[in-house]
Amino acid sequence: MKMQQPEQLKKTLRRHFLVLQTIRNFFSSQGLLDVMTPPAVPCPGMEPHIHPFRLLSGQNNMPTPYYLHTSPEFCMKELLTLQFEKIFTLTHTFRDEPDSSTHRFQFTMLEWYRAHARYEQIMEDCQGLINAVAQALSVPTLKIRRLTVQSIFQQFTGIDILQYLEIATIQEVIKNKFPHLIHNINDWNKLGWEDYFFLLFLNEIEPRLKNMGAILLYEFPAPLAALSTIKPQDPRVSERFEIYLNGIEICNAYNELTNAQEQRRRFEVAMEQKQYLYGQTLPMPERFLANLEKGMPQAAGIALGVERLVLALTQDPEVFWD
Repeated sequence: MKMQQPEQLKKTLRRHFLVLQTIRNFFSSQGLLDVMTPPAVPCPGMEPHIHPFRLLSGQNNMPTPYYLHTSPEFCMKELLTLQFEKIFTLTHTFRDEPDSSTHRFQFTMLEWYRAHARYEQIMEDCQGLINAVAQALSVPTLKIRRLTVQSIFQQFTGIDILQYLEIATIQEVIKNKFPHLIHNINDWNKLGWEDYFFLLFLNEIEPRLKNMGAILLYEFPAPLAALSTIKPQDPRVSERFEIYLNGIEICNAYNELTNAQEQRRRFEVAMEQKQYLYGQTLPMPERFLANLEKGMPQAAGIALGVERLVLALTQDPEVFWD
């Protein structure tokens, strides 16, 4: 990305610092503690499609056992096991992906967690936070509308995604109803269920969210549970949500999974997928799993991209400190 001129950079930074202060004031007023977590960690995250930066030794230029974190999530959850009950952090986060209008290799992430709470409380937090930041920026706020993933698929594709939770069935529906999405038939059978889902979502649904204001999508299909719980009343879905503001995804929230055995199983699946797709893997987050074994309380948490939030509210592309 091109470097901003000094006056534009000053404007970008002043706004960014104002938003950070607004966020801190908002959560402090809610009784959440502002915490810090280490950015250099032995396991940076387990998502197959998110790639970390590994640290090299300055003495011999050899790889170290540490990576820059792709999220402070594991450390934040360790604080929950230590009986910190309401916490938030603002931190630089690092991901090895190309620059775009909504991506940078480093960006500001906001995460907050509430012990002994469910993710519906985090939904309420999000509306309050958006209101506070919009007021600080002197822009109109956005009233969040909640829709299930099942309903948004029915609205825009005419299919009930919860009827296609096996790889064979989602492959078949794409071949029959969305053949224009298949560009490389040789790679077709290399994909996991998540990839087929996002092939549909990113092409058929996400572009239409641009004109819908603030949309909270919840109850993602169970194969996308990641670190979230499965809904007891409907095991086809997970208790997870994302918010889109003017078509920009700003956050990802979970009703947190606390079962260490199930979490390890999911991580093993993610490791196999990363190895299969990219020929690499990451260390198992044993410290995090050990903390789950000790007993993490029921909790809900969320990760939110601060620059994306500002971009979505202001429609100004100059939001990153390049």
